[in-house]
Amino acid sequence: MKYDYLIVGAGLFGAVFAHEMKNAGRTCLCIDKREHIGGNIYTEEEHGIQVHKYGAHIFHTSDKKIWDYVNQFAEFNHYINSPMAVYQDEIYNMPFNMNTFSKMWNIRTPAEAHEIIERQKAECQVEDPQNLEEQALSLVGRDVYEKLVKGYTQKQWGRECRELPAFIIKRLPVRFTYDNNYFTDPYQGIPKDGYTALIGNLLEGTPVRLGVSYREFVRESAGEAAWQSEEGDSFGKVIYTGMIDAYFDYCLGALAWRSLRFEEEYLPDCDNYQGNAVVNYTEARIPYTRIIEHKHFVFGKGAGTVVTREYPAEWKQGDEPYYPVNDDHNNQLFAGYQKLAAQEKNVLFGGRLGQYRYYDMDKVIEAALEMAASELNSSC
Repeated sequence: MKYDYLIVGAGLFGAVFAHEMKNAGRTCLCIDKREHIGGNIYTEEEHGIQVHKYGAHIFHTSDKKIWDYVNQFAEFNHYINSPMAVYQDEIYNMPFNMNTFSKMWNIRTPAEAHEIIERQKAECQVEDPQNLEEQALSLVGRDVYEKLVKGYTQKQWGRECRELPAFIIKRLPVRFTYDNNYFTDPYQGIPKDGYTALIGNLLEGTPVRLGVSYREFVRESAGEAAWQSEEGDSFGKVIYTGMIDAYFDYCLGALAWRSLRFEEEYLPDCDNYQGNAVVNYTEARIPYTRIIEHKHFVFGKGAGTVVTREYPAEWKQGDEPYYPVNDDHNNQLFAGYQKLAAQEKNVLFGGRLGQYRYYDMDKVIEAALEMAASELNSSC
């Protein structure tokens, strides 16, 4: 077969691009090194429960066009993200709102909460934050920082807060209302049949080969603009959604990431382990950052319950990358790879790994649609 595009990665970006190309009459072949489609939003049914195998994913957007687009491929429920936070023997609502402040200081009114936060901010005397700790203190004061930010952030990034750059938390959401809705986007929810079904619908009509890495699958045809697989398939262009530094064999050095490790447990005799889908553990002494109870994403459906503990981890080559470390050094390194990418003939880099940035799902879809539209317009 001769395909117009080889799409490397069967995640959300690649699936949206494939769908748009198929609708426009273009041919695509999609490959993925994993044994499943869906990338990091992959869900798997276990005991009647859709389990988020790579961490919790809640779809949210303020863009009605994106919401209408994604609803073509899945029916969404009305799940609202309202995580909890545990500190020692205390439990708090997230994001920081009047429920949080009422519990923390035994107060009732927004004026009382505002006065305490402003007083604590003034006591910290931080005018020009030089690190994450100073930035957090200047935004929320000492109590909220010590109980709900410090330990969690140290675990997440594997560094003391004083060693982390201030830009990581340019802002912290502080609401003086009794509102536990983490996102302010008007459109929120989770696919009732899981994200894997959504990706499958996007990829309908596009051949997919799993368990195949790009380097194993493709060899460049000498003197030609196309690529050819060992099986003889050829491609006009490559849409690469893997790690951009890996594509170039780390020739400039490896970009830094934070990784995650998941510890999953099925509790057949427990119908409700923690009463909420996501509970954060903010003390540094507790090794995991949160526990996910998957059945609460679909309002308690399923036999027993499945919980996942999420452990942050240092990343090394071969591990799964989750969060880019977008400090000055790595941003400069990425800029170097972008220059190399611009010189690649007929290769386009997309998605979280290809563009070295954290993407919400709606922004992934938007970027994939933009790339597809650009490709179609350029060939008219």
